[in-house]
Amino acid sequence: MIEAHDLTKRYGETLAVDRLTFSATPGHVTGFLGPNGAGKSTTMRMILGLDAPSEGSVTINGTPYRHHRYPLHEVGALLEAKAIHPGRSSYNHLLAVAQSNGFGPKRVKQVLELVGLEHVARRRAGQYSLGMGQRLGIATALLGDPGVLLLDEPVNGLDPEGIIWVRTLLKSLAAEGRTVFVSSHLMAEMALTADHLVVIGRGRLIADTSVADFVSRASGARVRVSSPDAARLRQLLLERSSEVGTIEPGPDGEAPTFTVAGLERSTIGDLALHHGIAIHELTSERASLEQAFMELTADDVEFRAHGADQPDEVAAAPVAAHRKA
Repeated sequence: MIEAHDLTKRYGETLAVDRLTFSATPGHVTGFLGPNGAGKSTTMRMILGLDAPSEGSVTINGTPYRHHRYPLHEVGALLEAKAIHPGRSSYNHLLAVAQSNGFGPKRVKQVLELVGLEHVARRRAGQYSLGMGQRLGIATALLGDPGVLLLDEPVNGLDPEGIIWVRTLLKSLAAEGRTVFVSSHLMAEMALTADHLVVIGRGRLIADTSVADFVSRASGARVRVSSPDAARLRQLLLERSSEVGTIEPGPDGEAPTFTVAGLERSTIGDLALHHGIAIHELTSERASLEQAFMELTADDVEFRAHGADQPDEVAAAPVAAHRKA
C-alpha cells in the first residue's frame, strides 16, 4: 500500500507538488494521471525516496522507502526504462540487481521469460528498441516479487501486442492482491486497465476516485434519441430539459437523431409513448476517460498551443508537448 499525506515539494520558488494526500491500495490498479508538468514524476520520485519532500510524508506498507531493509522485496519500480548501462546485457543487468538484493540466477531467468526477453538476454541493452527497454524495466521491477509495483509510462514504445500484455499483467498482479500504481498519458489504455484514479494538476489533487465516478463527474450522462418524429419529440423534451441538442439527419435515410442531458432514458421513453411518438433508438452515452480528463484538467494545463496569430507560442508547443511531468 502507498500512502501520501500532505506531500509537498518545492524547488526554490516553484511549488511542484502541493499537499497531496492519497492512497493506492492492494488489489487495485491505480492510475496516476495529470497533464505535463502536473508533478507526477516528482511525486513518484518522492515515493521512492529519490527526492525528499519539503513537507508531508509518503510510505510504502507503512514505512518510508529508505527504511526498508530489502526494498526490492517490498516495491518494484520503473521510472526510466533504459536507465541502464548500454554495454551490459539484460541478463547481466538483472543478475547484478538480483545479487545485490539476495536473489540468484534462477529468478533472473524467470523474469526474463515472463517479459519475453529470454531469447535476447545476452544482447547488449544499448541495442534494444524502446519497447524491449520497457520490457527490461518491467522485468527489473518484478525481480523481487514485490507486493507494490510503481510504473511510470510502462506501455511507452510497445506495439499493440505488448500493450495488451502489460494490461493483462498489471490486472493479474492486482488480482493477486498487489498494489499497482501506474502513470500514463494513454487515456484509452487507462480506461481499460485502471480500477481507481488519482488525478493531479499543477501539483494539486483533482480527483481520487473510481474510473466510472471520474467520468460521470466530468460530463454526466447523455441519451441519444432517434425518432421519425424527432422535431415534435425534441420540442416536448425542451419543456423538461434545457440541454437538448440539435437534430441531425440519420444515415442512409434512417430516423433523425439528437441528444438529451439531464433526463433518464425511461423518462424520455415514457414521454414518447404518452404522445404516441415512435422511438427507434434510446442509447445512453457517457464521455470517454480522455474527454473527462481533458474537461477536468483544462485549467491545469501548463503548456497550451494557441492560434496562428501567436507564432512564438506555437513554435514552442512541440517542445512543451514532450516535456515530462
